[in-house]
Amino acid sequence: MKVAIIGASGMAGSRILNELVSRGNQVTAIARNVDKVEKNDAVTAKAVDIKDQKALIEVLKGHDAVISAVRFADLDGEALIDAVRESGVKRYLIVGGAGSLLLPDQTRLIDSPNFPQEYRSEAEPGCVYLDQLKQVQDLDWTFVSPSALFQPGERTGKFRIAKDTLISNEQGSQISAEDYAIAFVDALEKKQYIRERFTVGY
Repeated sequence: MKVAIIGASGMAGSRILNELVSRGNQVTAIARNVDKVEKNDAVTAKAVDIKDQKALIEVLKGHDAVISAVRFADLDGEALIDAVRESGVKRYLIVGGAGSLLLPDQTRLIDSPNFPQEYRSEAEPGCVYLDQLKQVQDLDWTFVSPSALFQPGERTGKFRIAKDTLISNEQGSQISAEDYAIAFVDALEKKQYIRERFTVGY
């Protein structure tokens, strides 16, 4: 497959890029600073500002899928959806957030009294973006929420999948960026969770 990743140099984007390349895919890595993109024969780095709608649409054209791994606080959600739409690419996957996931009492994680204030500026627009996507019927989108603790770690290949409910165990709610990338690329390759959200955790 030929896949474009917007935000390819970040924590999640770089792990997804590595996972895609390890499975034989061709990747266009879109980043503000292409020097941070790992050099590889299967990777073409493109310096594009996502606020430049016309340039972004041109770069996205001709791909089998588009992946967004951009911070929600830095994102104009409607503009990005429109750019993917205008590019003609139907498959669109998003690195989501945990804030919109449901707790056992069916309330959202972001609405719990213990939700850290320092994460709210990123989590709130992430919840809004998921709501925007739920209105989109002409793109095959998938929103992939990580667990509450999402950071670099081991690639174990052992994790659990759920739809809208936060996954947790005795150690809390967590997933490594490496294992998250496995679940993310699996969903792309297997054409799963079309116009749905899912979450991955231990």
